[in-house]
Amino acid sequence: MNHFEIVAHRGIATETPENTLEAFERAVQLGADAIELDVRLTSDQVPIVFHYFYLHENTSASGVIYDFSLEQLRRVRVFCRHNAGSVGSISTLPEVLEALGGRIGFEIEIKGPEPEAPQIIGDVLNRFKHLWGMIEVTSYEPALLLAFQAQCPGIPVDLLIPRSEAWMGLDVVYYQALHRARLSRARAVHLHPTQLSAAVVTALRHHGIEIHMWDANDESSLATAVEYGIPRVCTDRFQQAAAFRDRLITAE
Repeated sequence: MNHFEIVAHRGIATETPENTLEAFERAVQLGADAIELDVRLTSDQVPIVFHYFYLHENTSASGVIYDFSLEQLRRVRVFCRHNAGSVGSISTLPEVLEALGGRIGFEIEIKGPEPEAPQIIGDVLNRFKHLWGMIEVTSYEPALLLAFQAQCPGIPVDLLIPRSEAWMGLDVVYYQALHRARLSRARAVHLHPTQLSAAVVTALRHHGIEIHMWDANDESSLATAVEYGIPRVCTDRFQQAAAFRDRLITAE
């Protein structure tokens, strides 16, 4: 499969502040199939789009994000690691869906760890049912995915698998991915390129579990996606992935 979909990880974070409307709009402009975004809860239980626990990661504030209210976060500036002139702000999940809905797909990661997060996020997504066909929800936590499915049973959920520890062979990678996917009733697992082999892919698909790739940040990883027929890759280097895919299509 040469025509894998490309997900812009946190938007186009090489040019604009990650996880901001600016980064997501740039992904739309460049033709990404979807954007990956991270959802956390504020101190007043509002779902906002931000990756880190700590605000001092490229922001104008410091402290843990769960201690801040939405009103306080409105004053925080977010900076781009790679472009000092690009500045953005933190948005709520509804604001992102309203701004981009219908123009690009969404890969929404529930960061947790709050047990209330699936219901709060589900309440938001139930207001955007017209977008469900363009949304998938992910998490590293099976319990959060199970709880979310009770809120929005029509949205596919995928389990994120962390990078393997040094002692883990691919047999253990497969076994953990399989049974954690079963625990979470996930449609797919998201694996790192180093976790993939023909045996892993074949075995997971035998059990009805699809595979997506994260950290597809070099041509070797993209070639692996093609080799194993991975239908969707998530990348920090969208332009590279798009150029790679264009070359494949041209060569057909």
